[in-house]
Amino acid sequence: AVSQTWLIVPAAGQGRRMGADKPKQYLALADEQPVLAHTLARLHRAFPNARLVLCLDTDDRWFSPHWVPFTAWQRVSGGNERMDSVLNALHAMAADDNDVVMVHDVARPCITVDDLQALYQAAATHPAGALLAMPVADTMKRADNQCLSARTEPRDGLWHALTPQGFRYALLRRALETARQQQTLVTDEASAVEALGERPQLVSGRRDNLKITHPEDLVLAAAILAAQAANTPGGL
Repeated sequence: AVSQTWLIVPAAGQGRRMGADKPKQYLALADEQPVLAHTLARLHRAFPNARLVLCLDTDDRWFSPHWVPFTAWQRVSGGNERMDSVLNALHAMAADDNDVVMVHDVARPCITVDDLQALYQAAATHPAGALLAMPVADTMKRADNQCLSARTEPRDGLWHALTPQGFRYALLRRALETARQQQTLVTDEASAVEALGERPQLVSGRRDNLKITHPEDLVLAAAILAAQAANTPGGL
C-alpha cells in the first residue's frame, strides 16, 4: 500500500518580534492574502493529496478555513513551544508508523515545489529522515557576553537549518516524546532526532526560502514571491 503523506504546520505562535497587531501568519503578503494562505498554497501545489494538520492557538480569532486548500485536514491546539504543537499534532493524527511526516514553518511562504519534492524524496528514502538546509556563506563570529566579537568560527560543515523537515511518523514521535520526558527544549525536529543518535540527511535548499521574523522580512518575502512568479511562467 502507498503510505500517506502528512504535513504539520505549527501556526500557534504570536510573532512578537514583528511588533504587529496580529500574529505574523495573518499579516497580508501579496494579493492581500495572509502569509498562512501563501504557505498552505505552496504545500498544496507540491502535495495535493497530503493530509494537513494545522496547529492553531485555542483563542485564535484571525483564522479562516477558506485559506486551507487541502481536502483532508484537521485543526489541533498549539502548545507553549513549537515542539508541543508538533507533538499535539502527532498525537491527534491517525498515521501509520512508516508514513512520512513533514513539518513546515508557517512563516516560510516562499518555499518552492522543487525543494518540497526533493525534501520528500530524501525523507522517504533515508531512515533517519531529512531536512532542507543551506550551507553557511557568511563569516561566523562568536560573541562574548558584552556582544564583542571574540573570535571567528570556521564555517566548514556548518549549515542553516530550514524547513520542511521530514521523518517517518514513529521516529519523529519517539524523538519528540523523548525530548519532552528529558525536559529538553528543541527548536527544530531534526535536533530531537539527532538526540536519539540518528543523523538526518541534509538536503541543500534554495536561499530564498525566507522565514518571516522581522517587519522588513514581509517586504522581502513579497519581492521573492514576485520574482519567483516572473521566473516561472507556469507558477511554482
